[in-house]
Amino acid sequence: MAPRQEVFETIEVTRRDVVCDGGGGPLGHPRIYLHLDADKGDKVTCPYCSRVFVLLSGKARVA
Repeated sequence: MAPRQEVFETIEVTRRDVVCDGGGGPLGHPRIYLHLDADKGDKVTCPYCSRVFVLLSGKARVA
């Protein structure tokens, strides 16, 4: 039997700078700021909760 793969939430964003707090209110994690880098495929994974933030193509806005 194949090992079970975890499915993590993917969030589409329109800015390169995002904030993640785990989304669980008091059950989340400390707020961290992440940057989506074009060199890394316009996506970034939160090191705490493994949420994946993906930039919608052609939608990068300056904050």
